[in-house]
Amino acid sequence: MKRLIERSRSVGEVLRWVTQNPSKVSASHYPIALHKLGQLLQQQPQGQATVNGESRGPGQMLEQPEFQTLCQAIISGCSKFDNFSIVNCLYAAAALGLPGESPLVRVLEEESRSRLGRFNQKDVSMVFSSEANNKALEAIFSSQLFYENRQERFIRSMAEWLPRKAENLTPYTMALIAKYVARHRLREPRLLDTIANFLLKRGEQLDSKVIQKLVFPFSRMNYRPSNHSELFPKLEAILEQKAGSSPLATVNILMSMFQLSHFPQTVLHQVFSPAFITNVMSSPYALIVRRYLSLLDAAVELEFRDYSGPRLDPRYRVLMFEHALTADEANRKYSYKGLVAEALRQLVGEECYRQDEVLPPGYCTDFLLWINRAGTVLPLSRVPAAFKAPSAHTTTSPAAISLRSSVLALTSDLQDFAPVVLSVNDKWHYCQNSDILVGSRAMRDRHLRLLGYCLVQV
Repeated sequence: MKRLIERSRSVGEVLRWVTQNPSKVSASHYPIALHKLGQLLQQQPQGQATVNGESRGPGQMLEQPEFQTLCQAIISGCSKFDNFSIVNCLYAAAALGLPGESPLVRVLEEESRSRLGRFNQKDVSMVFSSEANNKALEAIFSSQLFYENRQERFIRSMAEWLPRKAENLTPYTMALIAKYVARHRLREPRLLDTIANFLLKRGEQLDSKVIQKLVFPFSRMNYRPSNHSELFPKLEAILEQKAGSSPLATVNILMSMFQLSHFPQTVLHQVFSPAFITNVMSSPYALIVRRYLSLLDAAVELEFRDYSGPRLDPRYRVLMFEHALTADEANRKYSYKGLVAEALRQLVGEECYRQDEVLPPGYCTDFLLWINRAGTVLPLSRVPAAFKAPSAHTTTSPAAISLRSSVLALTSDLQDFAPVVLSVNDKWHYCQNSDILVGSRAMRDRHLRLLGYCLVQV
């Protein structure tokens, strides 16, 4: 049966062999049939396939009774398939272009998800076989099964495969892979450097919305690519030309570079210019861009003291965040933060600390305490108002808060007491299987220290 399927010269012939001889078809024949159908569809002029002597396109072929019979046979029997046949069918269905909501794909994904812990190297490495193409990879990385689940063997296979195949991938496919890498906080140098090399070679041909997706994994993983001495100047040159075309993408790229302690001065001149600000204020994403620009402006003041260009008009400064991050809120039940809060309550009392305090320029802290020279935690009532950290919920406008004034206020009398930020770093604050903080958390810690806070990590 395998030879008969592989030697078939038309879509109709493949379907006839499989659907008319069910007793001779085993689990391993189904992915072979799906792969063969995909190959034949690609070979037809303008994507036309022939079924029962009629010329039909891929969409029409998927609606044929013979094809539906094939799908139903897979659906009915997949629970008895071996792991390799399950994954191979899912891969073949993706390559064939079946939509994610189709019954076949849904059943295969559910079956695969139930077996994730039992997949071996052979089961997952075939995803990156020589048959892989952009269409198949796009479907695979768009699949919730692969996007939501992190498998070490899958990642190792991808790290070995991607550097060899990168030149043949489309920017959209590479962006999906970058999204997967960022989603699972994979600080895998081979993957990140491959994305960086792809970006270096093709950056000038990409729009800024694609560039931001390819750059994000570097800041997310707090990782400077091996080619950063070439890549960063090139990104600066691209942003100089395209800064106004997509303001939100531009500030996202800048934020990624700032998190890696790279400050492109010429681009900053553009984003803080009246023309750029006017363009942003009239856009539907004005608030989010203002938040990013406010944090970038604060970072310039704290870390880029040599900068002498324009700054963000104080009228437009807002807090980056006004409450705990979404990820922290969503994962609160998995955090040790509740245990730490209970310990503090019993040790020092609720009147001696603030929880979930947002400090300018908009960083949410887990716990804020004040400790005197003798090492005693002070009740908030004994801390002079002038020395208390400004709260995001006070009536004071964030635009009126000078960061350098805050530094002076917090450090001028440290011989008497000092502000301490107690951070509960949970696993999602780190890169996967690493003790390296993700880029946003690392920049937050740098800035809080520069503002005069003493950080204690838990």
